[in-house]
Amino acid sequence: MDLHEFLIAPGEMTRRSGPHDLIVMSSRVRLARNLKGLPFPGWAKKAERVKALESIRPAVESLPQMTDAFSQSMDNLPNIDKQILVERHLISREHAAKSAGSGLVLNKEESLCVMINEEDHLRMQALRPGLQLKQAWLTIDQVDSDLEKRLDYAFNPELGYLTACPTNLGTGIRVSAMLHLPGLVLAEQINQIIQSVNKLGLAVRGLYGEGTEALGNVFQVSNQMTLGEGETDIVERLNKVLLQIIEHEENARILLLEKKPKMVFNHIGRAYGILANAHSISSKETMNLLSLMRLGVDFGHFPKVERWLIDELFIVTQPAHLQKQFSEKLAAEERDVLRADMVRERLRNVHRPDPKSNGGSAPADKTKEQ
Repeated sequence: MDLHEFLIAPGEMTRRSGPHDLIVMSSRVRLARNLKGLPFPGWAKKAERVKALESIRPAVESLPQMTDAFSQSMDNLPNIDKQILVERHLISREHAAKSAGSGLVLNKEESLCVMINEEDHLRMQALRPGLQLKQAWLTIDQVDSDLEKRLDYAFNPELGYLTACPTNLGTGIRVSAMLHLPGLVLAEQINQIIQSVNKLGLAVRGLYGEGTEALGNVFQVSNQMTLGEGETDIVERLNKVLLQIIEHEENARILLLEKKPKMVFNHIGRAYGILANAHSISSKETMNLLSLMRLGVDFGHFPKVERWLIDELFIVTQPAHLQKQFSEKLAAEERDVLRADMVRERLRNVHRPDPKSNGGSAPADKTKEQ
């Protein structure tokens, strides 16, 4: 099965909506599990990893949630396909580096993905648009229960589920959300928020997780502790913190428009000007400028532009997606030119921002979590 034919078109994917999706781009709940009697993938020999894969993959494929799923060994996936999966946040950068003895199973909706032999034998995750941590948890909990009937998990009555990394020991759960926070960045409040979140025992990371920068003003917030606290408690605690961050971001946007409207509009106008006219632009600069355009859309400065268009450009301008579209290996400089051409074309009918649109005020996000 060809991954490119299986994946949902970016334009269709970015049209999905969810509670608080003005700020929360996606929610994710991941569980780490290992098989009893087999060494962790990092310590296992190739034959042992292959044995684990041969046991796990059919069990995952047989799940009712994985009907008509994409299933493949990592050594049979081209590097560009692996990078596309990373850019869509369906697999980790670490899993993209795996080869023989590792694999993945991805459902049709791209809302459920199981990585086999990443750091643990099983890294299963559920994804939802907007703030839907509880829904993602219920989905992955059911998958976990169904798999536990098919596989013999490594479990200790005192320590819980055994994992390769001690920080995942216990429940093995990692709950996270991806947030677009340009208001807090422009108001120079983001460091204060990050410090406050860290004090609560939560982690704030960049676009692709640990060790990456917050491109496009996108930050991942997740739990750090997995031992000694129940899964539902972890989900609920993070959900409460995220609601507070959403409120801070909304307030920062309102205050920026009240006190520094020219500064805000200058950022948005410059972002549009560069994106609509550049003939060579890097992936990093594109994402940072698209973030400001997205903020302009949220403020109503682009009255005829839907937010999904900007979110789609977030995806299709990234290196692997761009290279796959042109079906050839491209140097960085060539990608920069083609990226600029694509963005100019997509923004050809987008008029320059109007500060008077929507009365120059930030639209309130009234969507409540269901």
